[in-house]
Amino acid sequence: MTASPPRSPTPPPAIRCGIGLIGSGFMGRCHANAFRSVGGLFPLPAEPALRWLADVDEPTAERAARELGFERSTADWRELVESPEVDLVAITAPNALHEPIALAAAAAGKAIYCEKPLAPDLAAARRMREAVESAGVANKVAFGFVSNPLIDHARQLIAEGAIGRVTGFRGRHAENYMADPQAPHSFRTDPVGGGALADIGSHILALARKLVGPVERVVGASSTFFKERPVAPGSEELRPVEVDDTTQGILHFAGGVLGSVEANWAATARTMDLSFEISGTEGAIAFTQERMNELLLYRRDEPQDQRGYRRIEAGPQHPPYGAFCPAPGHHLGFNDLKVIEAADLVQAWHEGRPAAADFAEACAVQATVEALHTSARNGSAETPVIP
Repeated sequence: MTASPPRSPTPPPAIRCGIGLIGSGFMGRCHANAFRSVGGLFPLPAEPALRWLADVDEPTAERAARELGFERSTADWRELVESPEVDLVAITAPNALHEPIALAAAAAGKAIYCEKPLAPDLAAARRMREAVESAGVANKVAFGFVSNPLIDHARQLIAEGAIGRVTGFRGRHAENYMADPQAPHSFRTDPVGGGALADIGSHILALARKLVGPVERVVGASSTFFKERPVAPGSEELRPVEVDDTTQGILHFAGGVLGSVEANWAATARTMDLSFEISGTEGAIAFTQERMNELLLYRRDEPQDQRGYRRIEAGPQHPPYGAFCPAPGHHLGFNDLKVIEAADLVQAWHEGRPAAADFAEACAVQATVEALHTSARNGSAETPVIP
């Protein structure tokens, strides 16, 4: 048998999209991995090029740039934003720095990829939204879980009437990383932008909005399980906790649907319970991130003796799953969702448009977060959501 000649590799796009990454912690590394991987999986019009990395000091930035494959490093994020080599600024810095970095990047005409939450408060989020809209730059907020192909499939099923008219939504994001009362204070427990609802509740709210629609008003209640935490790991000095460990709420969607939501970062035994159930007049859909490659569908038109949730398994029939694997049942993972985000953003940058889950969407999520907090402070009074 004569061996076939090797295929010539597809030449990379002639256009380069210069990436500047600010912050090299866990999420920064996820962003770097996504930009390194995306060109080999998606037929993009531009090739990401890892140009600059900025971090808290020169040694940290230099080490991270070397490990992650960036050409240059700096301890001054402004130098990165102002560099003509950078076309797209990825922000994984602490929440309080999101606004000044994003405003500077928008003024410099750079595309922006920002970790959630967009900003510590709604006023800052609105300023960021207005800045990118005025500058006309591509922008995206990293609500990564909405990029799951099965979430798009769920949205399609709802739009096609597979479960009839939507009648209810029940959502939860529960994890256990703050279940230990000795877990110390960090940026997560800082009153500026901290708390369970802002930290993880934004994810379930983003899913609720994508699947059911805008939220008009809310009723919320919050609780703090551990009133004090150590100021540092192993410290005996305690400082009061001023943020929520859990917030639960009632959501009144614009379309008339009534829903409930829970955010809880001290949920013992739960590692990633980002889940929802959507009820309709003719069926229901259920999902949990703990089994992120499965979607459950219930249909009332099944024979009575065969009714029950049916498992839909992720596969190439659910784009862009096929970009990663040609066979169903082999499963996508958390970092694959980041690659999908990166592909969407590079395409948006090339076309000069906002990406999916843009600053406007993140601003609406932040408005819902603040309305729930306001309701909780006011004795669970009904509160409007005003993006």
